[in-house]
Amino acid sequence: MQSSDLLLAFQFTSPGPIMLRLGPIAIRWYGFLIASAVLIGVTLSQYLAKRRQVDPDLIGDLAIWLVIGAIPCARLYYVAFEWENYANDPASMIAIWRGGIAIHGAIIGGIIAALIFAKIQRVPFWQLADLVAPSVILGQAIGRWGNFFNSEAFGSPTDLPWKLYIPPENRPPEYANFEYFHPTFLYESLWNLLVFILLMVLFLRGLKGKPPLKLGTIFLVYFVAYSAGRVWIEGLRTDSLMFGPLRVAQLVSLSGIILGLAGLAWLYVLNRSLPDVVSPKQQRDVS
Repeated sequence: MQSSDLLLAFQFTSPGPIMLRLGPIAIRWYGFLIASAVLIGVTLSQYLAKRRQVDPDLIGDLAIWLVIGAIPCARLYYVAFEWENYANDPASMIAIWRGGIAIHGAIIGGIIAALIFAKIQRVPFWQLADLVAPSVILGQAIGRWGNFFNSEAFGSPTDLPWKLYIPPENRPPEYANFEYFHPTFLYESLWNLLVFILLMVLFLRGLKGKPPLKLGTIFLVYFVAYSAGRVWIEGLRTDSLMFGPLRVAQLVSLSGIILGLAGLAWLYVLNRSLPDVVSPKQQRDVS
């Protein structure tokens, strides 16, 4: 293979958002990837629950709550910061299959749903959070490829060998004469895979007591590690949600790093348990 052919091999071009057409029905890559991420995530979390001697059926029930909480909040979060694009066509707000969801909105919605679920079921929130955190970051790694198929969430123009081709209709007006952009979807997907590996190593070593992990550790490490990657990747993007001159995702990610580190310090420096919605006396046996 010549060097020019090798370079072309790293140039990404989306085949389009439609995965399959069945008559009038169009199955989109975005929806397929989200559904796949949910299925894989539930299966993984149920496996992890068994390893921690937790009833896996509890995770199956929690998954329904997470989907109900996360997906609408992910859309509402995105629409709130892009309101000018939806104000004249409110019906388009529900067209989630066209893209336009924010992972931070999904995380917020998922946390709220999990807190309510934990309270109702009388189980530790942090136990649930630790069990689903690896699945969440793996789902994020999978879901980012939906941005690739939709030709969205890309970075600034580049001539790097791994550049991403963006069709003219998807380019920002200020970059209309550029063809290739940073594949930020790929950067974040790969970063999320690394975070997933980190969480799984911590989880499995924690089962052996090497080192012994306190409840909430896995989730807090997820929060810090994911946010750290999002800060620098977001700086490359051309379509960031903005709050005045500031990138919303960077602000939220920096807040996540601070909160996550504070939580870890609470656990391991102050040697205290994290506050929970259910007191130890109220918790029921979930084994």
